[in-house]
Amino acid sequence: MTRRFGAALAALLITASGLAMSGCSYNTFVSQDEGIKAQWAQVENQLQRRNDLIPNLVSTVQGVANQEKEVFGRIADSRARLAGAKTPEETMTAANEQSSALARLLVVMENYPQLRSNESFNRLMDELSGTENRIAVERMRYNEKVQEYNTSRRQFPSNLTASLFSFKEHQLFAAPAEAKQVPKVNFGTKE
Repeated sequence: MTRRFGAALAALLITASGLAMSGCSYNTFVSQDEGIKAQWAQVENQLQRRNDLIPNLVSTVQGVANQEKEVFGRIADSRARLAGAKTPEETMTAANEQSSALARLLVVMENYPQLRSNESFNRLMDELSGTENRIAVERMRYNEKVQEYNTSRRQFPSNLTASLFSFKEHQLFAAPAEAKQVPKVNFGTKE
């Protein structure tokens, strides 16, 4: 009987010490779980930034590019009409159209000392790249926190605490299958 009592006492002591050691891990799990939630909020914050920023930038670039395209298109059309004019009336009409187009170009250049399509496109690309990098960094940080938590959750003796208090495994951020495809930016052109 004493042998059984001794074995039972030893098992009880081992279990009690394991639970005592794992008791410290409860607070660790709570902190890690909250860290994961906060980091996920940062991922969502960057996604929202992208959703707010990119459509506005694309619209700005389209507006500037369309305005410049219209001005240069009018100049090119008036030059073609002037070169193809056969009568004085056609020549005068074409010359007036060209003067009007050049005057419009001067107004655009006064408002935009440099024609800014190239600058706008460069800014758009920089913002796209910067935004995607920010999102990637926040996703990476999220995955690091999840990995730390999940590893703690599986290690002894904290796995006892995790089981006892039902700390569930968190999922790593995994990119969807379509993320393997190169994204396309469309400025309203037909493909």
